[in-house]
This record gives sequence, C-alpha cells and structure tokens, in this order.
Amino acid sequence: MYPDHPHGVPVQRAVEVHQPTPITPTAVTPAPLVPVQPGTVPAVASVVLPDGRVVTGYAIEPARPEPVAVKPTVSRAAVNVALGGVGFLAVCGGLLLLTSFIAALTAFVTQLITLAAVVFGGWIAVQVFSASGHQGGATVNIRKAVIKRNKFYG
Repeated sequence: MYPDHPHGVPVQRAVEVHQPTPITPTAVTPAPLVPVQPGTVPAVASVVLPDGRVVTGYAIEPARPEPVAVKPTVSRAAVNVALGGVGFLAVCGGLLLLTSFIAALTAFVTQLITLAAVVFGGWIAVQVFSASGHQGGATVNIRKAVIKRNKFYG
C-alpha cells in the first residue's frame, strides 16, 4: 500500500524465479469393451392405421406403479382431537390479534380526545385573551366611581 522508497529512490530487490516441474504422464491402457446382450429380444409389433399405413416397432409395456403400502387406519377420535387442537390454536391466535387491535383502537381514541382537548382549549384561550374587537363589560374609572353594595356607579 505504501511505497518502499519514501525519498524517491527505488530499492533494488533480488528476484527469485521458480520454474515448474513437469509431471510425466503414466501410461493408461483403455479397458476392453465387452458387448452386453439383452436378456430377451423384444417382440416386434405392427399396427395398421385407419388410412391403411402399417407402422412397425417394438412393443412397449406400460410401466406398472409400485403397489402402495397399506396405511393403518386412523381412528375418528384421533382426527377429531387433532382438528380440535388446530381450531383451538386458531382461536387463540385470533384472540391475541383481537386484544392487540383493541389496545391500538384505545390508544387511537385517547389521542383523538387529547387532540380535541388541546384544540378546544386553544380556542378558548384565544377567545379569552384576545385584545381585538369588543370587550365584555364597562370600563370604569375607579377614582370617580361610587361603590354601593358591590356595584360600581360612575
């Protein structure tokens, strides 16, 4: 990554060259070919087509499937128990999803109520503290006012 010659002077190195060693092949003699004869000679079949042509060829026997092993019978009670277990798991999963949905819906409704309270509270605060427009009540000069029975007369 870093050059070996930091001051601009190249460094001379000894180079060692490796020559490959050839491998001598061993003499391989091919195995003799032995012809294998089929056990039986298949029969030749001829078929006459509806238009009069004759087709000749070897007859192919259809492949026979292997016999199916006999399965032991399963009792109805075991089937019912298994299906009941699957149904129970499905119901438990559904109830788990239902409770999650109810919790999410409750949180959503709580957020909506909080948002409504903030918006309505802000509207009330604007109405109370706004200085524009009309002001409720009369402006009274306290120095000239006459107070009788908690009422101002000015």
